[in-house]
Amino acid sequence: MIPTNDHPGFFLKIWRNLFCGLIILAAIQSITACTPLLISTAIVTSIDLHSERRSIGRNIDDNLLELKLRTDYWTDENLGSPVNISVTAINGIVLLTGEVHTDEQRQYAESLAKGYEQTRKVVNELDLAGRSNINSRANDSWITGKVKSGLLKADKVPSSNIKVVTERGKVYLMGLVTQAEAQAAVESAQSVVGVTHIVKVFEYIKTE
Repeated sequence: MIPTNDHPGFFLKIWRNLFCGLIILAAIQSITACTPLLISTAIVTSIDLHSERRSIGRNIDDNLLELKLRTDYWTDENLGSPVNISVTAINGIVLLTGEVHTDEQRQYAESLAKGYEQTRKVVNELDLAGRSNINSRANDSWITGKVKSGLLKADKVPSSNIKVVTERGKVYLMGLVTQAEAQAAVESAQSVVGVTHIVKVFEYIKTE
């Protein structure tokens, strides 16, 4: 069947194409400033529009906000030598993790994130430390994968609405969830070997 304007799939396809186009456009506009960074971060992930609790516009804003901030942190001369800052945004809440050299850099990174109108709140979890080594980052990636796998299997956990970030064994859980869903997600993550702490960066929604 050829989709028409009255077919639901037609609108979903239009929004997906729009989202992908905006991400690619943002990458092209800033590619001359930071080619290596954009190659690693301008990756478009699919969105399950049926289970996603953010609006399509908010989802696009979050992804573009992450891209812009990663570029800022990589290229801003005020941060000195390249620092290891990871950016995760959900519904306008920006989580900063990783390592910087000084408290001035830590505060400056936060101010950059607050400077965008799409940002509603900044959770600054940057550590004053040297850049984590490859073994530590590999371990964090393994933990993240195991936590995500556990969330997929856990009861009463909307895994498609939860992002998992791991830094030095500390797991951050983000997303729009109910109190009960948050508790279930934490209990699932706690069972993963190697997790040292769990930090909830959830935004809570009311149950129907």
